[in-house]
Amino acid sequence: GTNWKMNGNRKALTELVCSINKAKINDQTEVVFGVPAPYLECIRKALDSKFEVAAQNCYKVEKGAFTGEISPAMIKDCGGKWVILGHSERRHVFGECDELIGQKVAHALEAGLGVIACIGEKLDEREGGCTEEVVFAQTKVIAENVKNWEKVVLAYEPVWAIGTGKTATPQQAQEIHEKIRKWLKDHVSEDVSKCCRIIYGGSVTAGTCAELACMGDVDGFLVGDP
Repeated sequence: GTNWKMNGNRKALTELVCSINKAKINDQTEVVFGVPAPYLECIRKALDSKFEVAAQNCYKVEKGAFTGEISPAMIKDCGGKWVILGHSERRHVFGECDELIGQKVAHALEAGLGVIACIGEKLDEREGGCTEEVVFAQTKVIAENVKNWEKVVLAYEPVWAIGTGKTATPQQAQEIHEKIRKWLKDHVSEDVSKCCRIIYGGSVTAGTCAELACMGDVDGFLVGDP
């Protein structure tokens, strides 16, 4: 997955897509681009069908007097099949709480979108030894709002490693991914723990992804910016 955040314009992103379309991907690899909302439809039309597009956020209801928000129905109407929810910037810049993120997850899934649900701890939480407490609490609220895990991807993104140039070591990433998978086994089901894709985000680069990808419980990446 990629998250283009609030970057680019129609011309630049369309040019980027022309380059992306030339890429060859493994048949077993799913690639999803998190596009700024105004460009969802034009990017979907320009992208090769082997790729999917995601919105970077959505609201918890289908329609209504919610100025500035977009709904899963609108995302689908623009050709999007996925949405990124619970990203650390939504949590810590815009103040979204676990409860709201859970409600968004529930509605997006009910509306037929796939969900990339983000979880992760801040630097002070990691240094304070609270990583598992924070990550498990976030995962719990998401899990409580999921009926069918087939369209859910968990994205572990340590907040201290997003856009900072710092990256969790492959061993650090594997350790938390493994513990998340065990949490799913203990609190949801063994089948879900085996099948749920848990991807890593946090200053992932071409230089770091190969070693990270070798970790047994790292199933992919969520990469920021175009």
